[in-house]
Amino acid sequence: MTKAILNPIRSDGTLKDRVVERLTDAILGGKIRPGDRLNESQLARDLQVSRAPVREALQQLQEQSIIVNVPRRGMFVVSLDAEDTQKINSLRIILEAEALRLAQKNLTSARTKQLEELLKEMETPEPTTKLYVRLDFEFHRTIWSHSGNEYLEKILTSLTAPLMAHSARLLLRKDKLRRILDSHRPLFEFIRGKSDKSAELVMLDHLKYRYPEPSKFCSVPADDTGAELNIH
Repeated sequence: MTKAILNPIRSDGTLKDRVVERLTDAILGGKIRPGDRLNESQLARDLQVSRAPVREALQQLQEQSIIVNVPRRGMFVVSLDAEDTQKINSLRIILEAEALRLAQKNLTSARTKQLEELLKEMETPEPTTKLYVRLDFEFHRTIWSHSGNEYLEKILTSLTAPLMAHSARLLLRKDKLRRILDSHRPLFEFIRGKSDKSAELVMLDHLKYRYPEPSKFCSVPADDTGAELNIH
């Protein structure tokens, strides 16, 4: 009998939402890896639910670009190549720059505290790839939600989720994880109005800590003073 990859769902909440949450956590946590096939029947058995909520959850994850449906083959966790990541990040520079400006405009003391608490979590002395992926996505999604534009938030979530799934498969050294996690503070400083850089350059510098040539497919010029660190 095939060993279950997920624990059963035991909750009174909406089953589809719980399945989405469980699958997303498994993908971003590296338990289900990029390129893995997702079998609807097996997932339903593992989670001890009917196939209907699993089917609905897979459809939602497909809409979020976390999984892809390959005709006559089935559902697979998205797998990206170098050019894919460059194209996605080139869009992130433009769209997240706008989210940063809007988050700055809409900043409140409660939102400042929320971002500060996430940064404190990132300062753990023993970061892991799983922790990095979770906190990275949560920090960015918090900024997007503070933009006040739910359409911008939805686009960025769908755009960035595949990158996070892709990142979950990488085993990075702790010193490199530390640098990536620390690279989020300049985003916070921009939102607080304490940066003299443009939002686009702040985002570009941030992405350079993790990805090579993140601005290759956009018109924002690279700045040699930014952090050039390829950690693949």
